Amino acid sequence: MSQFENVTVIKKANVYFDGKVTSRAVVFADGTKKTLGVMLPGDYEFGTDCLEIMEILGGDLKVLLPGETEWIHIQGEGEFKVPANTKFKLQVAEVTDYCCSYIYE
Repeated sequence: MSQFENVTVIKKANVYFDGKVTSRAVVFADGTKKTLGVMLPGDYEFGTDCLEIMEILGGDLKVLLPGETEWIHIQGEGEFKVPANTKFKLQVAEVTDYCCSYIYE
């Protein structure tokens, strides 16, 4: 889906790693939440509270998922899932545009 209809956008930005990763929250009528953001080049580690589906809309990065030893390379568009209550690492090579969906089960 290239656009969202009938949503609420939280104006205040989520800012991480001294502004190198930023996002805005989008809340849907049913209460589900996504964030739309941008990551600048760098190495990052994030933790999850719930299952996260990361949709890469453009960019170049590598991701190391929990329990894995091989990095996944995404150039352009792609997607990966991160289980709840885990950590994952990112190596961002160029500015990367993303959408993250939060799945509470």
